[in-house]
Amino acid sequence: MLTRLPLAALRGARASSASNAFAAARSAAPKQARFASTSAAPGAFEAFVGSRATLAGVTLFSAGSIAWYTHLYGSLPFVGEVHANSLADDGLHPGVYPWPHGGLFDTFDHSSIRRGFQVYREVCAACHSLDRIAWRNLVGVSHTVDEARTLAEDIEYEDGPDDNGEMFQRPGKLADYMPKPYPNEEAARAGNAGALPPDLSLIIKARHGGADYVFSLLTGYIDPPAGVEIREGMNYNPYFPGGAIGMARLLFDGLVEYDDGTPATTSQMAKDVVTFLNWAAEPEHDERKKLGLKAVILFSSLFAISIWVKKFKWSVIKNRKILYNPPVDKTHH
Repeated sequence: MLTRLPLAALRGARASSASNAFAAARSAAPKQARFASTSAAPGAFEAFVGSRATLAGVTLFSAGSIAWYTHLYGSLPFVGEVHANSLADDGLHPGVYPWPHGGLFDTFDHSSIRRGFQVYREVCAACHSLDRIAWRNLVGVSHTVDEARTLAEDIEYEDGPDDNGEMFQRPGKLADYMPKPYPNEEAARAGNAGALPPDLSLIIKARHGGADYVFSLLTGYIDPPAGVEIREGMNYNPYFPGGAIGMARLLFDGLVEYDDGTPATTSQMAKDVVTFLNWAAEPEHDERKKLGLKAVILFSSLFAISIWVKKFKWSVIKNRKILYNPPVDKTHH
């Protein structure tokens, strides 16, 4: 028989049952949490460490890839330039030319070196020095001993002091270095509107692009494009950083007369003088390649011999099996 309860009593019973269930859940929750944490802690820690290591590896790989791409191309794709200067400030990138000495087994064109020295002596030596090259360096490369001695004797060098303690002038010798066009840096700047002509001994190695850059610079003089203003005393050359260069165009067709009858065009003179300057920057070029070829042949032969010894001589000794048979004790028989 069902009894009818008041509404207030029913509500009180439902509230008390809910509070009891909540209390039971709170009392059981810490135990379950403790058991769960103790059982799952090692796996969670390993997963956490593994994820951190993977993330660090991916970050390092991404940073390295970005740095390498930036090093190769100068900027990132889909990202604007972050440097203040423009590409025109760095100069137009020169083309790649097939120089006769560019191959692994190729040497300098010594006829071109001789013609290039003539261009340097008649055109470039008026402003640019060649401090690291002596007259004797030309012997056996572009001139004979007598020719180099004659060229040196045409120059007066200051020497001394003599017995009276005074300096004197004497003809040049093979041991003397190429004469300087100016006595000091101040005189060089005064004669070139404040610009200092660089020494050409190492100019090929000192410029990005090497021989390609110097050749492009010598043959790249053009009129400035529309909107580009060049101040007085400067000249426009897109290969020079900034576009404005103090050196005017100096090479024109027929400027020099070669002894071997080669037509003295602008490109021919530029090619010859760049070849000469490339030799001046590394006079050991030909000898270095000869020694390198000899070293490759020698070490290749030694490597082949070592492989043969390893396969047919040493392998027999290395793969042998050594057995030890102890003597039989006959006293126990």
